[in-house]
Amino acid sequence: MADVAALAGVSGQTVSRVANNRTNVDATTRARVRAAMRELGYRPNGAARALRNGEFRGIGVIVFELSTFGTTRVLDAIATAATERGYSVNLMPVLDINQRAVNDAFNRLSAQAVDGVIILTEAYLLDEAGVQLPHGLAVVIVDSSAHYDYPVVDTDQFDGARQAVVHLLELGHRTVHHVGGPRTSYPAAHRRHGWEQTLIDHGRELPPPHFGDWTAQSGYEAGRALAADPSVTAVFAANDQMALGVLRALHEHNRQVPTQVSVVGFDDMEESAHFWPPLTTVRQCFAELGRYSVESLLTTLANGEPQPIAVPTELIIRASTTSPGQ
Repeated sequence: MADVAALAGVSGQTVSRVANNRTNVDATTRARVRAAMRELGYRPNGAARALRNGEFRGIGVIVFELSTFGTTRVLDAIATAATERGYSVNLMPVLDINQRAVNDAFNRLSAQAVDGVIILTEAYLLDEAGVQLPHGLAVVIVDSSAHYDYPVVDTDQFDGARQAVVHLLELGHRTVHHVGGPRTSYPAAHRRHGWEQTLIDHGRELPPPHFGDWTAQSGYEAGRALAADPSVTAVFAANDQMALGVLRALHEHNRQVPTQVSVVGFDDMEESAHFWPPLTTVRQCFAELGRYSVESLLTTLANGEPQPIAVPTELIIRASTTSPGQ
């Protein structure tokens, strides 16, 4: 810093102000200091700044499942929101949901100097295994109903499912069959509960649900059973990928979509508008989910008390649904 100050002809305090992006430096002086930094290869020492200011400007993200569409979209949204607020993101995958693995993830993130942690988990196992989250870091939990004293940010899964089922019932379908996600998944359970409760509230028959694993293949396998049942006229799949598999099974069984069977998905992934027919689906706002997660964590770091947030969903109506027999 002293070398930069000497080269730029300014004080060390001015170099510090420029390095910390303070506004009380005129543009000409700022440009001269930055030029000296580049010439000398100077970069601010993040660790030293953290010791002085009490913050590292880093967010850790613990994730238990990297392969699902929702997780990748939320990770992207968190990274974008964190960058906009001047924070870096350290990703920490956890392969097994147990106390040792969670402790290890927290310890590694602490060593990497983060200010707080966002946890992405959809598995019931986080509760059932009795896993406790270590203290010492601010925490926000996404996509979960975990019973911890931390802020929870999630999509309003229940209402999204309710919208899908109401849409199909209002078209005139007597009931709606469901292809659910994994039994250990919080989002899948919320969507299944929304489907179930909506049918009960409308006094309709409650068919036994089929279960998949979020993949198109599992949707196809459930779809084959549904396609073989002539009484099935409406299907709500818990995500768009399983809905794609259902569509294939219906096509193979010569069940016309939507004139014989209407299909609704969940997520509104980009490809769903290009399925055949284009898929009616429930849109999740992943950008909002990421933004609220970061904002909740920063509020916690500022000694605030963020409230649980349920990000609204929106039903996107396309050509895969219509009145039965139309």
